[in-house]
Amino acid sequence: MIELDDEQQAARTWFESLRDRICAEFEAIEAEAGSDARFDYRRWDRTDDAGAPGGGGVRGLMKGRVFEKVGVNVSTVGGTFNPDFAKTIHGAAEDPSFFATGISLVAHMANPHVPAVHMNTRFLCTTRRWFGGGADLNPPIPYEEDTADFHARLRAACAAHDPTFYEKFSNWADDYFYIPHRQVHRGVGGIFYDHLEGPFEGTFAFTRDVGEAFLDIFPRLVRRRMETPFTDADKARQLEWRGRYAEFNLIYDRGTLFGLKTGGNVDAILMSLPPLATWA
Repeated sequence: MIELDDEQQAARTWFESLRDRICAEFEAIEAEAGSDARFDYRRWDRTDDAGAPGGGGVRGLMKGRVFEKVGVNVSTVGGTFNPDFAKTIHGAAEDPSFFATGISLVAHMANPHVPAVHMNTRFLCTTRRWFGGGADLNPPIPYEEDTADFHARLRAACAAHDPTFYEKFSNWADDYFYIPHRQVHRGVGGIFYDHLEGPFEGTFAFTRDVGEAFLDIFPRLVRRRMETPFTDADKARQLEWRGRYAEFNLIYDRGTLFGLKTGGNVDAILMSLPPLATWA
């Protein structure tokens, strides 16, 4: 068991409580669709390079009628980075010790008219302390109304803290969630932020509001589209799009790399991959 200070414990408690509320809402959507699907939770533990306890987490996974595959993971880990990897992490080059806690969610939907989604927020401590994360919408078949509502809710969360946040973090998401070898974005954007430093209460409050915004808007989009009829062509379009999503997560995603480089649970790290995908 790794020891946590007050800030680390507060962040961990919040991420776990957000996980519980998100999973309950997703299970409620399944029940509305006549499904009894529930999340299966599996704990995992890690050791650091010296063999000492390095924390762990819980992988939550559900496969249902609406959510073809959704993973909601929480983890709280600590230890020492590999020296080479430490050079790439904010504040770790001079001291490779680290602590990280966070929530990561990816939902792949059964109906191609329902957008897939990613959300992640995290608190990291090296010689610096900061929050990062965001949320982005990934529809195989985009609807302008859904895109506008998703962005509007994130814009409101940002505006409550800093009038510059939304434009800056939305542009950051557009730059980050881009597949260079395809020259396309993987979705319709959202917000992405990292290295958000400053007084803990302020940066923590913003990160909580990002989580609340996600919990508010995404279930509404699911309920809006989950009964929409779809064709074989719609499904084929979804599976091809999922291939692009998998390419991004395996080649460019920072969270995937961080998890693998720090000895995280491989199944939890790769839960972001879609259950089915196609390539031409």
